[in-house]
Amino acid sequence: MPRHLVTACAVLSAVSLFAPGVGRAQTFKVEKFDIKGEGGTDYVSVEAATGRVFVSRSTHVMVVDGATGKVLGDIPNTPGVHGAGIATKAGHGFTTNGGDQTVTMFDLKTLEVIKQIKVGPGLDGIMYDEPDDKIILTNHSRPIGTLTAIDPASGDIVATVELEDTAPEGAAADGKGRIFVNNEGKNTMQVIDVKTWKAIASWPLAPCEGPTGIAYDKASNRIFSGCSNTSVVVDPSTGKVVAPIKNGTRVDALGWDASKKLIYIPNGGEGNVTVVHQDSPDAYTVVATVPTFAGAKTIAVDPATHNVYLFQPECGPAPPPPPDAPPPAPGRGRGRGPQGPIIAAWFIVIRQ
Repeated sequence: MPRHLVTACAVLSAVSLFAPGVGRAQTFKVEKFDIKGEGGTDYVSVEAATGRVFVSRSTHVMVVDGATGKVLGDIPNTPGVHGAGIATKAGHGFTTNGGDQTVTMFDLKTLEVIKQIKVGPGLDGIMYDEPDDKIILTNHSRPIGTLTAIDPASGDIVATVELEDTAPEGAAADGKGRIFVNNEGKNTMQVIDVKTWKAIASWPLAPCEGPTGIAYDKASNRIFSGCSNTSVVVDPSTGKVVAPIKNGTRVDALGWDASKKLIYIPNGGEGNVTVVHQDSPDAYTVVATVPTFAGAKTIAVDPATHNVYLFQPECGPAPPPPPDAPPPAPGRGRGRGPQGPIIAAWFIVIRQ
């Protein structure tokens, strides 16, 4: 997401559990751990081999044991951090630091920093493309957004691809030499050829608006795009939307559990997660709406344990403005406004 939209904190609010509309209802258990610490947040990511979860906190990254919520370590000096990419085979992790336009490369065993990689402006999304063995960055750069590929062993930048939008979000690879990128501004999905590192196609995603999170399922050859109100399923053979999925608002990621055929869509506006079962490649059923916490809009799924993780700070009341403070300017009322102090930092685990 754009740096100015990185979540600071949320005020606790009541959240309802809605019954699924159709199909097989499923039961989920939610646990919340206050992991303390300072800083807002953006993405969470999980290392399936160890069950560790990497939680971005504005200027540092907290490393949490997903099973217990215990804080295991911290990666400092990541200004404006958005997320972490985990390359287990290479033994390295990477963070996107929008504040100083760098990527931090660190050792997964020790969490020690190996080096800072200068990339450029707009650093945001990050993922590990396992089939092509690359760390993929999606950058809100100007005058046009870009995709950057990094060698996970050396940390060298191997390619930069110009995109059609200044707001590229999630990326997913199909293992067939293609990477799919959601463009939040233009409501499109672009296709990148990893042999040439060129964009070779652009697909409209209507009725999706503001596509962010993305996942690819090899078994059904389908792409899932998380969007506000209506997410979509795309057939990458044709580039066509084959199914809509109704969900909530302020979606900024998407989780996919391939073995259980479950899509997890985090609705930050409503403070819940829409859980969707893939009945067939083109048929999907909402099986649960799981309450989490207001503002929690990014998510990660551990394919080994099937645990699902979110994170959201909670703020207390904002301090009153000084008596001589000028009134807010007209038309400026849509932002978060003044933020109170962080009073809790909720690490959220969804289990079946």
